[in-house]
Amino acid sequence: MTCPIVKRIAFCFFLSLFVSGSAFATDTFTIATYNVDTYLDQPTASRPHVKTTEAKAKVRDVICAMNPDVVALEEMGTTNALMELCASLKAKGEDFPYWDYLQGWDTNIHVAVLSKFPIVARHPHTNDEFLLDEKRFRVSRGIDELEIQPAPGFIFTLMAVHLKSKVPDSGADPDEQRLEEAKILRQIVNDHFKADPDTRLVVLGDFNDEKDSDSVREIIGRGKLKLVDTRPAERNGDDATIKSSYNEPRNVTWTYFYGKDDTYSRIDYILLSPAMARYWLKDGTYVATVPNWGIASDHRPIVAAFDGGK
Repeated sequence: MTCPIVKRIAFCFFLSLFVSGSAFATDTFTIATYNVDTYLDQPTASRPHVKTTEAKAKVRDVICAMNPDVVALEEMGTTNALMELCASLKAKGEDFPYWDYLQGWDTNIHVAVLSKFPIVARHPHTNDEFLLDEKRFRVSRGIDELEIQPAPGFIFTLMAVHLKSKVPDSGADPDEQRLEEAKILRQIVNDHFKADPDTRLVVLGDFNDEKDSDSVREIIGRGKLKLVDTRPAERNGDDATIKSSYNEPRNVTWTYFYGKDDTYSRIDYILLSPAMARYWLKDGTYVATVPNWGIASDHRPIVAAFDGGK
């Protein structure tokens, strides 16, 4: 099998190393993840439809409504499509001077990150492989690992992912593929914990599975190195704390609509290392609910807030 050319394009890298203090958060900051549903500006062999003007406008509306300081995007098209989105957001007052774009094995859709804070280091994972049914596979969209500095003396590591979908399109069981990708992601997380038990990690993106699935449980882990699930919910007035020993609180947390089965599920996550969770603000964490959200995507974005690194 011939390996594809892996491109990875970054913006304002050197500028980010010398940025003035005005770029830093002084109070709180927010991190979001949003699957923008095939944000293509040109068709591909397997994805023939480009993003409509109406859908692009609604994506902008959704991002502006969240006003995030950092947002991970899944299913982004080319860098041209990303630059169009950045320019259109800037025209609406949402300026992200730092961005990152990761192209892995999947040449159609990609992971990208927009940031209002300096990206001070990049550690792309685009060549991780695993064996399944005696075939060799790669983590199809890679793992975008970035070090971001929201405040002087405060840096956290962001890992943005888009795991294998439930569509059987490669001759292997998609659930098994996703589990193998999750194992690779978890090993990278474990390596960070091994180097520094107090590492500040944010692991987020479209995991393409429910919380009790093998793949999501693998990523979350267990024991002292278990990641904290921020579990964003709608800000719809629900404030009941009733829950049983087997269930989470009964509030609305779904992030994905699957039209074929008419089902709603939570498959997008923001997970935190214990050290990063010390800065987490639960009251600023939610599922973004924007009117006509479905014009933009079949996903709803989620947001988590933090105290600014003080």
